[in-house]
Amino acid sequence: MTSTTEKQENQDRQLQDPNTLRELVFNIPEGIYITTPSGAFVDANPALLELLGFENLDGLQQQTVAELCVDLDRWQEQHEQLDREGLVRDFELDIRRSDGMVRTVLDTCYLVRDPETDRRYLYGILIDITQRKEVERQLRRLLVRDPLTGCYNRRYLSDLEARFDPNGAALGAIVVDVDHFKRYNDEYGHAAGDAVLVKLARFLTRHARAEDAVIRIGGDEFLVVLLGDSVEATREIALRFSQQASRSAPIPISLGWAVRDPGEPIESTVRRADEGLIQVRLEERGRHRRRSRSGEL
Repeated sequence: MTSTTEKQENQDRQLQDPNTLRELVFNIPEGIYITTPSGAFVDANPALLELLGFENLDGLQQQTVAELCVDLDRWQEQHEQLDREGLVRDFELDIRRSDGMVRTVLDTCYLVRDPETDRRYLYGILIDITQRKEVERQLRRLLVRDPLTGCYNRRYLSDLEARFDPNGAALGAIVVDVDHFKRYNDEYGHAAGDAVLVKLARFLTRHARAEDAVIRIGGDEFLVVLLGDSVEATREIALRFSQQASRSAPIPISLGWAVRDPGEPIESTVRRADEGLIQVRLEERGRHRRRSRSGEL
Protein backbone atom coordinates (compact mmCIF):
# COMPACT_ATOMS: atom_id res chain seq x y z
CA MET A 1 0.00 0.00 0.00
CA THR A 2 1.07 3.56 -0.69
CA SER A 3 1.90 5.49 2.47
CA THR A 4 0.53 8.95 3.25
CA THR A 5 4.02 10.36 2.79
CA GLU A 6 4.34 8.80 -0.68
CA LYS A 7 0.91 10.18 -1.69
CA GLN A 8 1.96 13.65 -0.58
CA GLU A 9 5.24 13.37 -2.51
CA ASN A 10 3.36 12.31 -5.65
CA GLN A 11 0.99 15.28 -5.32
CA ASP A 12 3.93 17.65 -4.85
CA ARG A 13 5.60 16.30 -8.00
CA GLN A 14 2.39 16.77 -9.98
CA LEU A 15 2.04 20.37 -8.81
CA GLN A 16 5.64 21.08 -9.75
CA ASP A 17 5.20 19.58 -13.21
CA PRO A 18 4.92 22.47 -15.75
CA ASN A 19 2.42 20.43 -17.77
CA THR A 20 0.09 20.38 -14.78
CA LEU A 21 0.23 24.16 -14.46
CA ARG A 22 -0.33 24.63 -18.20
CA GLU A 23 -3.39 22.38 -18.01
CA LEU A 24 -4.70 24.39 -15.07
CA VAL A 25 -4.26 27.69 -16.92
CA PHE A 26 -5.78 26.23 -20.07
CA ASN A 27 -8.94 24.97 -18.32
CA ILE A 28 -9.56 27.62 -15.68
CA PRO A 29 -12.78 29.62 -16.39
CA GLU A 30 -11.16 33.00 -15.64
CA GLY A 31 -9.19 34.85 -18.27
CA ILE A 32 -5.42 34.70 -17.81
CA TYR A 33 -3.01 36.80 -19.83
CA ILE A 34 0.56 37.93 -20.29
CA THR A 35 1.23 41.36 -21.79
CA THR A 36 4.09 43.77 -22.12
CA PRO A 37 3.95 46.91 -19.94
CA SER A 38 2.82 48.84 -23.03
CA GLY A 39 -0.22 46.55 -23.38
CA ALA A 40 0.79 44.20 -26.20
CA PHE A 41 -0.58 40.69 -25.70
CA VAL A 42 2.02 37.94 -25.43
CA ASP A 43 -0.17 35.02 -24.41
CA ALA A 44 -3.70 34.26 -23.16
CA ASN A 45 -5.76 31.25 -22.19
CA PRO A 46 -8.99 30.20 -23.99
CA ALA A 47 -11.18 31.79 -21.31
CA LEU A 48 -9.65 35.21 -21.99
CA LEU A 49 -10.11 34.79 -25.76
CA GLU A 50 -13.78 33.94 -25.18
CA LEU A 51 -14.23 36.85 -22.76
CA LEU A 52 -12.81 39.34 -25.26
CA GLY A 53 -14.53 37.77 -28.28
CA PHE A 54 -11.49 36.52 -30.22
CA GLU A 55 -11.26 33.14 -31.94
CA ASN A 56 -7.52 32.76 -31.52
CA LEU A 57 -4.43 34.36 -30.02
CA ASP A 58 -3.34 35.82 -33.36
CA GLY A 59 -6.52 37.90 -33.51
CA LEU A 60 -6.07 39.12 -29.94
CA GLN A 61 -2.48 40.11 -30.64
CA GLN A 62 -3.70 42.55 -33.28
CA GLN A 63 -5.12 44.62 -30.39
CA THR A 64 -3.54 46.22 -27.36
CA VAL A 65 -5.02 46.46 -23.89
CA ALA A 66 -5.39 50.23 -24.32
CA GLU A 67 -7.47 49.72 -27.46
CA LEU A 68 -9.82 47.38 -25.60
CA CYS A 69 -10.27 49.63 -22.56
CA VAL A 70 -13.34 51.90 -22.66
CA ASP A 71 -11.77 54.50 -20.35
CA LEU A 72 -8.11 55.20 -21.12
CA ASP A 73 -7.75 57.36 -18.00
CA ARG A 74 -8.81 54.38 -15.90
CA TRP A 75 -6.22 52.18 -17.63
CA GLN A 76 -3.55 54.83 -17.02
CA GLU A 77 -4.52 54.93 -13.34
CA GLN A 78 -4.02 51.19 -13.12
CA HIS A 79 -0.54 51.43 -14.67
CA GLU A 80 0.50 54.21 -12.35
CA GLN A 81 -0.42 51.95 -9.43
CA LEU A 82 1.54 49.11 -11.00
CA ASP A 83 4.60 51.31 -11.36
CA ARG A 84 4.35 52.30 -7.69
CA GLU A 85 3.52 48.95 -6.13
CA GLY A 86 4.24 46.29 -8.72
CA LEU A 87 0.83 44.73 -8.07
CA VAL A 88 -2.84 45.61 -8.61
CA ARG A 89 -5.72 43.65 -7.06
CA ASP A 90 -9.35 43.62 -8.23
CA PHE A 91 -9.03 46.75 -10.34
CA GLU A 92 -12.38 47.41 -12.07
CA LEU A 93 -12.26 48.11 -15.81
CA ASP A 94 -14.75 48.28 -18.68
CA ILE A 95 -13.47 46.29 -21.67
CA ARG A 96 -14.92 46.46 -25.19
CA ARG A 97 -15.04 43.05 -26.89
CA SER A 98 -14.26 42.52 -30.56
CA ASP A 99 -18.02 42.59 -31.31
CA GLY A 100 -18.44 45.96 -29.59
CA MET A 101 -20.11 44.66 -26.43
CA VAL A 102 -18.79 46.11 -23.18
CA ARG A 103 -17.93 43.85 -20.27
CA THR A 104 -16.99 44.91 -16.75
CA VAL A 105 -14.05 42.98 -15.31
CA LEU A 106 -11.89 42.82 -12.21
CA ASP A 107 -8.21 42.79 -13.14
CA THR A 108 -5.53 41.43 -10.82
CA CYS A 109 -2.00 41.62 -12.23
CA TYR A 110 1.62 42.00 -11.25
CA LEU A 111 4.93 42.92 -12.87
CA VAL A 112 7.46 40.17 -13.63
CA ARG A 113 11.03 40.77 -14.78
CA ASP A 114 12.69 38.13 -16.96
CA PRO A 115 16.11 37.52 -15.34
CA GLU A 116 17.69 36.49 -18.65
CA THR A 117 16.48 39.33 -20.89
CA ASP A 118 15.64 41.91 -18.17
CA ARG A 119 12.33 42.51 -19.96
CA ARG A 120 9.22 43.23 -17.93
CA TYR A 121 5.85 41.53 -18.40
CA LEU A 122 2.43 41.75 -16.81
CA TYR A 123 0.85 38.53 -15.57
CA GLY A 124 -2.82 38.91 -14.86
CA ILE A 125 -6.26 37.41 -14.45
CA LEU A 126 -9.60 38.92 -15.52
CA ILE A 127 -12.88 38.03 -13.81
CA ASP A 128 -16.06 39.00 -15.65
CA ILE A 129 -18.46 40.78 -13.24
CA THR A 130 -20.81 42.26 -15.88
CA GLN A 131 -23.86 40.37 -14.65
CA ARG A 132 -23.13 41.28 -11.04
CA LYS A 133 -22.79 44.97 -11.96
CA GLU A 134 -26.13 44.89 -13.78
CA VAL A 135 -27.81 43.38 -10.70
CA GLU A 136 -26.21 46.12 -8.58
CA ARG A 137 -27.49 48.79 -10.98
CA GLN A 138 -31.00 47.33 -10.85
CA LEU A 139 -30.91 47.27 -7.05
CA ARG A 140 -29.72 50.88 -6.95
CA ARG A 141 -32.56 51.90 -9.27
CA LEU A 142 -35.05 50.15 -7.00
CA LEU A 143 -33.57 51.82 -3.93
CA VAL A 144 -33.98 55.33 -5.36
CA ARG A 145 -37.41 54.83 -6.96
CA ASP A 146 -40.80 55.37 -5.34
CA PRO A 147 -42.74 52.09 -5.82
CA LEU A 148 -46.10 53.83 -6.35
CA THR A 149 -45.28 56.55 -8.86
CA GLY A 150 -41.97 55.39 -10.32
CA CYS A 151 -40.43 58.80 -9.52
CA TYR A 152 -37.20 59.14 -7.61
CA ASN A 153 -37.47 59.08 -3.81
CA ARG A 154 -35.71 60.88 -0.97
CA ARG A 155 -32.78 58.45 -1.13
CA TYR A 156 -32.02 59.83 -4.60
CA LEU A 157 -32.03 63.34 -3.15
CA SER A 158 -29.55 62.22 -0.48
CA ASP A 159 -27.33 60.62 -3.13
CA LEU A 160 -27.49 63.81 -5.18
CA GLU A 161 -26.46 65.84 -2.15
CA ALA A 162 -23.52 63.52 -1.52
CA ARG A 163 -22.09 63.85 -5.04
CA PHE A 164 -23.01 67.48 -5.69
CA ASP A 165 -20.14 69.97 -5.81
CA PRO A 166 -20.83 72.61 -3.12
CA ASN A 167 -19.19 75.24 -5.31
CA GLY A 168 -20.43 73.86 -8.61
CA ALA A 169 -23.28 74.66 -10.95
CA ALA A 170 -26.53 76.23 -9.85
CA LEU A 171 -29.53 74.13 -8.91
CA GLY A 172 -33.21 74.97 -9.06
CA ALA A 173 -35.89 73.36 -6.90
CA ILE A 174 -39.64 73.38 -7.58
CA VAL A 175 -41.84 71.92 -4.84
CA VAL A 176 -45.28 70.73 -5.95
CA ASP A 177 -48.09 69.87 -3.55
CA VAL A 178 -51.64 68.63 -4.18
CA ASP A 179 -54.33 71.02 -2.98
CA HIS A 180 -56.58 69.57 -0.25
CA PHE A 181 -55.32 66.03 -0.79
CA LYS A 182 -56.63 64.78 2.57
CA ARG A 183 -60.10 65.97 1.62
CA TYR A 184 -59.75 64.15 -1.72
CA ASN A 185 -58.74 60.91 0.05
CA ASP A 186 -61.60 61.21 2.52
CA GLU A 187 -64.13 61.75 -0.26
CA TYR A 188 -62.92 59.26 -2.88
CA GLY A 189 -60.82 56.76 -0.92
CA HIS A 190 -57.11 56.01 -0.71
CA ALA A 191 -57.08 53.92 -3.89
CA ALA A 192 -58.34 56.91 -5.85
CA GLY A 193 -55.80 59.08 -4.04
CA ASP A 194 -52.97 56.76 -5.09
CA ALA A 195 -54.24 56.75 -8.66
CA VAL A 196 -54.25 60.55 -8.84
CA LEU A 197 -50.69 60.67 -7.47
CA VAL A 198 -49.58 58.34 -10.25
CA LYS A 199 -51.27 60.61 -12.81
CA LEU A 200 -49.66 63.68 -11.26
CA ALA A 201 -46.23 62.01 -11.44
CA ARG A 202 -46.79 61.35 -15.14
CA PHE A 203 -47.88 64.95 -15.66
CA LEU A 204 -44.75 66.29 -13.98
CA THR A 205 -42.46 63.91 -15.86
CA ARG A 206 -44.11 64.77 -19.16
CA HIS A 207 -43.62 68.50 -18.70
CA ALA A 208 -40.15 68.30 -17.11
CA ARG A 209 -37.07 68.35 -19.29
CA ALA A 210 -35.04 65.19 -19.89
CA GLU A 211 -32.25 66.39 -17.59
CA ASP A 212 -34.60 67.26 -14.71
CA ALA A 213 -35.32 64.84 -11.84
CA VAL A 214 -38.87 64.38 -10.54
CA ILE A 215 -38.82 63.20 -6.91
CA ARG A 216 -41.64 62.17 -4.60
CA ILE A 217 -40.46 63.55 -1.28
CA GLY A 218 -43.44 62.44 0.79
CA GLY A 219 -47.20 61.90 0.67
CA ASP A 220 -48.63 64.23 -1.97
CA GLU A 221 -45.50 66.36 -2.24
CA PHE A 222 -43.17 66.25 -5.24
CA LEU A 223 -39.91 67.98 -6.07
CA VAL A 224 -38.53 68.83 -9.50
CA VAL A 225 -34.75 69.34 -9.42
CA LEU A 226 -33.22 71.43 -12.20
CA LEU A 227 -29.44 71.22 -12.50
CA GLY A 228 -27.47 74.21 -13.74
CA ASP A 229 -30.41 76.58 -13.91
CA SER A 230 -30.36 80.27 -13.11
CA VAL A 231 -33.01 82.13 -11.13
CA GLU A 232 -34.67 83.29 -14.32
CA ALA A 233 -34.80 79.81 -15.84
CA THR A 234 -36.22 78.24 -12.67
CA ARG A 235 -38.87 80.96 -12.43
CA GLU A 236 -39.86 80.43 -16.06
CA ILE A 237 -40.07 76.65 -15.69
CA ALA A 238 -42.14 76.97 -12.50
CA LEU A 239 -44.49 79.33 -14.33
CA ARG A 240 -44.79 76.85 -17.19
CA PHE A 241 -45.69 74.07 -14.73
CA SER A 242 -48.31 76.30 -13.16
CA GLN A 243 -49.85 77.22 -16.53
CA GLN A 244 -49.90 73.62 -17.72
CA ALA A 245 -51.39 72.49 -14.40
CA SER A 246 -54.34 74.85 -14.77
CA ARG A 247 -55.15 73.18 -18.07
CA SER A 248 -54.21 69.52 -17.77
CA ALA A 249 -53.10 68.48 -14.28
CA PRO A 250 -55.20 65.58 -12.93
CA ILE A 251 -55.85 67.51 -9.68
CA PRO A 252 -55.31 71.11 -8.51
CA ILE A 253 -51.76 71.76 -7.30
CA SER A 254 -49.69 74.58 -5.82
CA LEU A 255 -45.97 75.09 -6.18
CA GLY A 256 -43.05 77.07 -4.81
CA TRP A 257 -39.52 77.42 -6.12
CA ALA A 258 -36.02 78.44 -5.11
CA VAL A 259 -32.51 78.53 -6.58
CA ARG A 260 -29.58 77.21 -4.59
CA ASP A 261 -27.25 79.83 -3.16
CA PRO A 262 -23.47 79.19 -3.48
CA GLY A 263 -22.39 76.60 -0.91
CA GLU A 264 -25.95 75.98 0.29
CA PRO A 265 -26.98 72.36 1.02
CA ILE A 266 -29.60 71.08 -1.41
CA GLU A 267 -31.98 70.31 1.47
CA SER A 268 -31.86 73.99 2.44
CA THR A 269 -32.75 75.00 -1.12
CA VAL A 270 -35.68 72.58 -1.05
CA ARG A 271 -36.78 73.99 2.31
CA ARG A 272 -36.81 77.52 0.87
CA ALA A 273 -38.85 76.29 -2.11
CA ASP A 274 -41.28 74.70 0.35
CA GLU A 275 -41.53 78.00 2.23
CA GLY A 276 -42.37 79.63 -1.08
CA LEU A 277 -45.15 77.09 -1.53
CA ILE A 278 -46.51 77.88 1.93
CA GLN A 279 -46.50 81.58 1.07
CA VAL A 280 -48.44 80.86 -2.13
CA ARG A 281 -50.99 78.92 -0.09
CA LEU A 282 -51.34 81.75 2.43
CA GLU A 283 -51.81 84.31 -0.34
CA GLU A 284 -54.40 82.11 -2.02
CA ARG A 285 -56.34 81.75 1.24
CA GLY A 286 -56.20 85.53 1.71
CA ARG A 287 -57.63 86.08 -1.75
CA HIS A 288 -60.32 83.50 -1.04
CA ARG A 289 -61.32 85.25 2.21
CA ARG A 290 -61.46 88.62 0.45
CA ARG A 291 -63.68 87.15 -2.27
CA SER A 292 -65.91 85.62 0.40
CA ARG A 293 -66.31 88.95 2.20
CA SER A 294 -67.02 90.70 -1.10
CA GLY A 295 -69.78 88.18 -1.84
CA GLU A 296 -71.39 88.77 1.55
CA LEU A 297 -71.72 92.51 1.03
